Amino acid sequence: MTTTTDLVSYEDALASYDPVMGLEVHVELGTKTKMFCGCSTALGADPNTQTCPVCLGLPGALPVVNATGVESAIKIGLALNCEIAEWCRFARKNYFYPDMPKNFQTSQYDEPIAFNGYLDVQLEDGEVFRVEIERAHMEEDTGKSTHVGGATGRIHGASHSLLDYNRAGIPLIEIVTKPITGAGERAPEVAKAYVRELRELIRALGVSEARMEMGQMRCDVNLSLMPKGADKFGTRSETKNVNSLRSVERAARFEIQRHAAVLSSGGTIVQETRHFHEDTGSTTSGRVKEEAEDYRYFPEPDLVPVAPSREWVEEIRAALPELPLARRNRLLAEWGISGTDMQAILNAGALDLIVATIEAGADAASARKWWMGELARSANESGKALDELAITPAQVARVTELVASGDLNDKLARQVIEGVLAGEGTPDDVVEKRGLKVVSDEGALTAAVDEAIAGNPGVAEKIRGGKVAAAGALVGAVMKATRGQADAARVKELILQKLGVSEG
Repeated sequence: MTTTTDLVSYEDALASYDPVMGLEVHVELGTKTKMFCGCSTALGADPNTQTCPVCLGLPGALPVVNATGVESAIKIGLALNCEIAEWCRFARKNYFYPDMPKNFQTSQYDEPIAFNGYLDVQLEDGEVFRVEIERAHMEEDTGKSTHVGGATGRIHGASHSLLDYNRAGIPLIEIVTKPITGAGERAPEVAKAYVRELRELIRALGVSEARMEMGQMRCDVNLSLMPKGADKFGTRSETKNVNSLRSVERAARFEIQRHAAVLSSGGTIVQETRHFHEDTGSTTSGRVKEEAEDYRYFPEPDLVPVAPSREWVEEIRAALPELPLARRNRLLAEWGISGTDMQAILNAGALDLIVATIEAGADAASARKWWMGELARSANESGKALDELAITPAQVARVTELVASGDLNDKLARQVIEGVLAGEGTPDDVVEKRGLKVVSDEGALTAAVDEAIAGNPGVAEKIRGGKVAAAGALVGAVMKATRGQADAARVKELILQKLGVSEG
């Protein structure tokens, strides 16, 4: 095996090999109770306080399926263009690990609730790539192990481990793609775009917040390489529990380079799980990967099969919300923007914020302007995401309203936003506290204009001689005198009127 330094260049890897990917995404459902018992799923409780005989696997405890979990699974399946099983059942996936108190995981094996679908994903340049879906099945999460005493936080080198079973039994949907081929050098980009699109779809359905940084959505990246012209897949590695979009892309790219280095040197790829390291963008070996038969799957004897009626499935289908790709295409047309503009909005995480600002009363152009301009700059400087800023879409809409009414100009509006972000209150509070309203009193404006003309006779003479562009200097003098609180367009009108010059 190679170490993390044994890599070939990405370009050389793609010159000799074609990547094949498989992406397995686990989504933690936002149900109030666990998948097979009535224990709460709320975050933040003390360890092992949200457990019962069922999720602890005590003898004689019998599980009951969470109906909302089944409905959520059907929603996801339909949104992924899957077929929904008329009859399916759970299975026991047997393996020993301390965070599995039952020594098996209740999952679905050969009879998933949803199968044979697809998801169209849009790449950075607007190209649409179709990812085929093998299955989406229901299962339960495991408990949480905390390894204490080691340098890495992993079990190797730890002195002891702490177990918290609050998470054991929380409903999961695992979404498994068919082998993704034909992406070529764009394979890592396709992986990132797929997980991003899936996250947006999950959020649109309202079945999970899908916050990757909180473990509510995590991706296993399976990757193998085929020599150019071959038709047989290579041996795969599985990079486990990748928890950010950027990391999904980096993990796929690293594994392409690592596999190519091993194969090009005459080595053999080991089928194994691997850990991704955020700090270096590299992966390291975990354990040899089991095959399905190693888990000794067999039907769960304590649960009845799930057989959703066709009427119920169609009711769920009819109630599905507008899905992300269709929504983006609609907004693209409504707003009259380019695909590049929309991609920038998506990359900034601003789409929902802009839509909410429009719904609060702003026009589309103004909402985009403030979120993608001043607020994006503030987020970048503070190292925060846009939705973490201390300002709401309704407050941004109020700022646009004050600008549209003439109470603020853009310079003053930026100061208002600055005040809101600093915790000084609502936009109206900031305007009042800082005295930021535009000077609209004609008498005060006229006096400031007269003063500017008197103080700059040479500029005034140029304007009288037909050089209207020179009026900018006088406008600047008035704006300085009014601390930027004048309407620049009105100031220019007054200057030209005073000097007997027309705009044309």
